[in-house]
Amino acid sequence: MKLIVGLGNVGNEYNNTRHNVGFQALDYVLDKYGIRLEKEKFDGYYTKTDINNESVIFLKPAKYMNLSGEVVRKYVDYFKIDIEDILIISDDLDQEIGKFKLKSKGSSGGHNGLKDIEKHLGTDKYKRLKIGISNNKQIDTKDYVLGKIPKEDKENLEKIYKIVPNIIEEFIKMDFDALMSKYNGYKEI
Repeated sequence: MKLIVGLGNVGNEYNNTRHNVGFQALDYVLDKYGIRLEKEKFDGYYTKTDINNESVIFLKPAKYMNLSGEVVRKYVDYFKIDIEDILIISDDLDQEIGKFKLKSKGSSGGHNGLKDIEKHLGTDKYKRLKIGISNNKQIDTKDYVLGKIPKEDKENLEKIYKIVPNIIEEFIKMDFDALMSKYNGYKEI
């Protein structure tokens, strides 16, 4: 069973903010399959479905970003999910808008949601799809990540969102090292 988690903050005031890129990317995947997050459990909205003969849970934690690890841990324990079968989709200040990177492990890069996930899973060896939101050093980081996404940046992000369903399908059936080789440095955006 796979667990695909989009990170973000719940609430209308956070819609279309840089920190909710994980939610927005997950929405593209859900739209492709015509599914919705219909269930609520353990402070998260989720659905369980089959893709390519594999059980998959799609999850949006319903707690604030910096408490995402609590929610992920509850799903891992309840559904008996191996750490190697988790993919976290998040924003990344260290990459430009229009860039993304798959990682199989590593530091949180200062991302509070990823820090909390690492804390609650007890490891940094979980897979992630990090979507670039750039970093404007002239604006306080908190204000920047919670700021609305300008139109030109939205267009670049949507190009990535359209690729995410393919990445998810291949994550389900493919070795992650091969997936990273295929998509990291992806140039067709």
